[in-house]
Amino acid sequence: MADSKGFAFITGSAQGIGKAIALRLAKDGFDIAINDIPSKNAQLKDVEKEIQVLGRKTGIFAGDVSDEESVKGMIEGAVKHFGSNLDVFVANAGVLVAGKTIIDTPVEEWDRVMSINGRGTFLCYKYAAVQMISQGGGGRIIGASSVSGKRGRPRGITYCGTKFAIRGMTQVAALDLAKYGITVNAYAPGPIETPLLAELLADDTDGSKQAAYVGNIPVGRMGQPNDIANLVSYLASKDSGYITGQTIGVNGGIYFD
Repeated sequence: MADSKGFAFITGSAQGIGKAIALRLAKDGFDIAINDIPSKNAQLKDVEKEIQVLGRKTGIFAGDVSDEESVKGMIEGAVKHFGSNLDVFVANAGVLVAGKTIIDTPVEEWDRVMSINGRGTFLCYKYAAVQMISQGGGGRIIGASSVSGKRGRPRGITYCGTKFAIRGMTQVAALDLAKYGITVNAYAPGPIETPLLAELLADDTDGSKQAAYVGNIPVGRMGQPNDIANLVSYLASKDSGYITGQTIGVNGGIYFD
């Protein structure tokens, strides 16, 4: 992978885990296609500059992962822009919502979160695979599950539901695509210090919520985006070719498979 002439595409890469993955894969030698929703274009431009400093070719392909034509268009646009193969696709984009019980969760919220986290991942897996198959030579597809996709939690019906779905899709896609030399895996973070988590802790004026998070983590610290990027770096490499269908925990020891 990394020693090829192809590129890596990372969705949701304007900030947080996606940005860290984009920068790490650029350091690994990939050219990088970055994506997020159009309202984050300014942030994407900043990420683009950081990748260029690392000496890699890059490009911005804004779009909505829950929209089929958008996903097809951004992948086609990236292939044309780079003039090379899509070697790695990281379906990182997703949303995190404040917890509600199953009784209090509106259908509209369920549909919105499932459309981004669930359908969005499905569409990215599908059209990344279509492109990789057309090229020949295999590839790496990597998705974003969560510790909440391995263990249910109170007031987490929408988020857990979508992240469990990603685990299932990852296993099925791995089986469907193995004959083409394409591996499909996912990462399952625990609490990671990102803008999304900061939004959930916005009312944590005395730091008690964050302290409660850290108190439940055996290694004694919150995760950092680079903790996830380090795993993705390996999954994107040629060395990971015998690993597929796995959803790998990166959670500081709060949950064991």
